[in-house]
Amino acid sequence: MAKLNWRRGAVALAVVPLLALAACSSGGGKPADTANAAGGGQAASTPRIKVALITHAEAGDTFWDIVRKGAEAAAAKDNVEVLYTSDADAGRQSQLVQQAIDQKVDGIAVTIANPGAMKDVLKKATDAGIPVVSFNAGGDVSAQMGAFTHFGSNETLAGEAVGAKLASQGYKHPICVIMSQGQVQLEQRCAGVKTKVPGTEILYVNGADMTAVQSTATAKLQASKDADVIIGLGAPFTLTILKAVADANSPIKVASFDLNPALAQAINDGKVLFTVDQQPWLQGYLSIDSIWQNKLGGFKVGGGQPVLTGPTIVDKSNISDVLKFVQQGIR
Repeated sequence: MAKLNWRRGAVALAVVPLLALAACSSGGGKPADTANAAGGGQAASTPRIKVALITHAEAGDTFWDIVRKGAEAAAAKDNVEVLYTSDADAGRQSQLVQQAIDQKVDGIAVTIANPGAMKDVLKKATDAGIPVVSFNAGGDVSAQMGAFTHFGSNETLAGEAVGAKLASQGYKHPICVIMSQGQVQLEQRCAGVKTKVPGTEILYVNGADMTAVQSTATAKLQASKDADVIIGLGAPFTLTILKAVADANSPIKVASFDLNPALAQAINDGKVLFTVDQQPWLQGYLSIDSIWQNKLGGFKVGGGQPVLTGPTIVDKSNISDVLKFVQQGIR
C-alpha cells in the first residue's frame, strides 16, 4: 500500500472545528466534512486506511457482534475499512495476524487471550511498522507485546467487583464457570471473585459445545449441595447455565459477566442477579478510532496505559436504563 499523506490530512482536519463553529453561528457555510461520532455525518477526509480486527471469538458468541458494531461505527466516521476475522484457537488466531501483516494493513486491533501464542507474530507486526492496539483480553501484557494501548475491563477488578457484591449479599460458596481453560482473562475473573469470596470453586466446561456446558453444569449442581450461586463468564454461557439450573431443579442463584439482550431481559425478570458489563461496543469503537488517530498524528490514546471500559455492574436497580441501549445493539 502506498504511503499515505497524513500530514496534509492533519492540517485539513485541524481547521474543521472552527469551520463547524462558524457554520453553526452564522447559519450558513459548508458543513464540516468529518463524521459526527453519533452518526449522520460524512466520513473523515483523511485517506482511506485498512485495519485488521482480530479476535478469539467462539462461534455463536453474540458478545463479539457488539464489538463489531462499535468498530464499524468508528470505521464509518474515520474512513476506515475494517477486516474482521476470528478464531478461538490461539494458534490459528496468530495465523490471522500473520495474514494481516502479509496484506500490509495500516493497523491491527487484536485480542490477546493467549499471550504465548501471540508474542512472536505481534513482534513481526511492530517490526513491520504496523501500529497495534489490543482490546478485551491481554491488558496485563499489551505493552510487552508491542501494542501502544489496550481497551478493556481490568479482569481482576471485574472479578473483585462480582465477589464483593456477592459477599455483600451473603453468598459464600460460588461456582465460577470457565468455558475455555487457559484463557488468562477468564482465569483472572474467577481469581478476582475468589479474593472476595474464598469459598469460590472453579468449574471448567467446554465452551465450544453448549450441550456439554449444560450437561457438565447440571451434573455439578446435582453434586454440589453447598453451592449458593453459580457465575457464568459470558452472556450465552450464563443463559445455558440457567437451563442447567432448571435441569438440576436447583435453588442456586445465578450471576454473570457480560451482556446481551436475552441476559438483560433475564436480569429484568429476576432470573439473574446481576452482570458485569465491560462495554464491548466501546472496545471496538476505541480500537479502530485510536489507530486512525495514531495514523493521523502519531497520537497514542492512554499515554501507554490501558484505557478501562469497565467494569460496570448491571442489576435490577439500573436494568431499565440499560435495556433500551441493549435493544439497539449498543450494549
